[in-house]
Amino acid sequence: MTARRRQTTLRRLHGAIVDLVVLMNLPSRDDVLLAEAGVSLDRALFHVLLGVERFGPIGVGELAERAGRDYTTISRQVAKLAALGLVERRPSPADARVKEAIITAEGRRVTDALDAARQRLTGPVLAQWSDRDLMELERLMRRYVDDMFAAAAKAASGE
Repeated sequence: MTARRRQTTLRRLHGAIVDLVVLMNLPSRDDVLLAEAGVSLDRALFHVLLGVERFGPIGVGELAERAGRDYTTISRQVAKLAALGLVERRPSPADARVKEAIITAEGRRVTDALDAARQRLTGPVLAQWSDRDLMELERLMRRYVDDMFAAAAKAASGE
């Protein structure tokens, strides 16, 4: 591939990723997913719950950083999720000053319902894809994300 072609491809790839992020962050998309799952939960709490499920047990500070949100906002949202019985807050075994959030059985039920709804909604979109294409997309997306995390960690460490 020529340098010009590679540059064009990278620009188009970045554009597709930005489009995907925009699509994934559309409030109307969240509303459809929540309705399909039969879950009644504020959209902002829904994203925090998914973060706790995906990365937990997780400290509120780390969760805020991953969400790109303010610590106090995420702390309030985690407290609301705890009040709803969807997460528990506990001192971190590694550092008692840090409060971790961990998903509860009820929280897991909600995230399982959201996962099932997501599969029902995306199934028709991907139904025309071959198994090979679907597995290749998953493999390349995982590689891309892992490599980006590794590059960010390397940059943060000053290497």
